[in-house]
Amino acid sequence: MPHFLIDCSETLFSLQPESAIIEQVHAVAKSTELFHENDIKVRVNAYKNYSTGTKTEDFIHVFSHIMEGRSDEQKAGLTKAIVTKLVAMLPTVPNVGANVVELEKANYFNRNML
Repeated sequence: MPHFLIDCSETLFSLQPESAIIEQVHAVAKSTELFHENDIKVRVNAYKNYSTGTKTEDFIHVFSHIMEGRSDEQKAGLTKAIVTKLVAMLPTVPNVGANVVELEKANYFNRNML
């Protein structure tokens, strides 16, 4: 935990390598000091077929799944930092976004908790 799930258009990788996007999202998450570096997980889902409204334009969106307990300011700072970095990396991409999904401790379970 946390998990950063990146949805994006497949054609985005002609602008930046997938590995660079993963590395930068990881670096931004680490820079917030909200998470331990070894706990940060980043994955990419690239789409060949999609629509963005009535057009087909490049897009990237980061869904940040984090454990509850951070303030609204911390969560807003995280998403702003992610979007800022992605816009700098991908200045021609018109659709760039991020959000936070909070996981409740009461119903979260993983292998280490067995």
